[in-house]
Amino acid sequence: MPSAGARQLMVSMYYPARPGTGGATAPYMTTEEARLLLELRVPDASIPPEEISGIRTWAHREARPAHGRFPLVVLSPGFTLPRATLTALAEDLASRGYVVALVDHPYENAGTTLPDGRTLPCAICGEFSSIGGSAVARSRAEDVSFVLDRLTGRHPAWRYARVIDAKRIGMAGHSIGGNAAAATMAADARVKAGVNMDGTFFSPVPAGGLDGRPFLMIGAENRPPRDTTWDEAWADLDGWKRWLTFDGTDHGSFTDAPLLGELLGIPDTAPLPYGRSLALTRAYVAAFFDLHLKGVPQPVLDGPSPANPEVHVRLP
Repeated sequence: MPSAGARQLMVSMYYPARPGTGGATAPYMTTEEARLLLELRVPDASIPPEEISGIRTWAHREARPAHGRFPLVVLSPGFTLPRATLTALAEDLASRGYVVALVDHPYENAGTTLPDGRTLPCAICGEFSSIGGSAVARSRAEDVSFVLDRLTGRHPAWRYARVIDAKRIGMAGHSIGGNAAAATMAADARVKAGVNMDGTFFSPVPAGGLDGRPFLMIGAENRPPRDTTWDEAWADLDGWKRWLTFDGTDHGSFTDAPLLGELLGIPDTAPLPYGRSLALTRAYVAAFFDLHLKGVPQPVLDGPSPANPEVHVRLP
């Protein structure tokens, strides 16, 4: 939005905290963000936006960080979706010893509330096909590089930035946010490992790969043949790679969307119960980052697991 002035990003920071510190639990999203999300995605809903904005997360505001330095994982949501829809994943990663930067991309989602109270509405939600997914993914890559500059630079924007280990940075995203993880890695060598959760590779993996860096693809059931970009990306990835398929899932299964749908009285369209898809998403995303950012072996990524029969693992 050139006419809107300088680009502004909203980022929620999750991190391991000292027990007993911090204030009240953080709200899931603002009331205006909830109103705009309902207006965009469920215009016939009769539920008041306060039902969503009244949800409390497990995270406590202004908690003091635990001692130590931790890997950083950046999360990017799907197109039109606010960053809040990846809250469950962000909280889980923080509980496992990661700093998480959960990024909103203003004007690409239903609404983003800024610290001054203004809420920026979506400007391109109806124009994805004309703008093109590749342009959106590349724009998000620029957003993420800017966030990394502001978190790891000489004068960081976050007061607790000292707890970030800038040599251990990963990124994961859902839908176009997953494609943005690959696009960011292609443009920014600081991101050492990436995850695409069911996102079309509108911006393709470079033909030469990602300089040997690891990448995880987690897809819903029957992703191919309806999306040939996954086969193309798989062929071009030149480092450690895995392609996971979760039986019984659909596009929203990797986010909080099914839980929000339950509040709205909208049945989940995926056969696999949301609690189970959430548990699997958390487990495999964490296993990937534990392996590649912490160096902890993860046999669950090397083949079928009796404990997780819904998961199919494709090896190189």
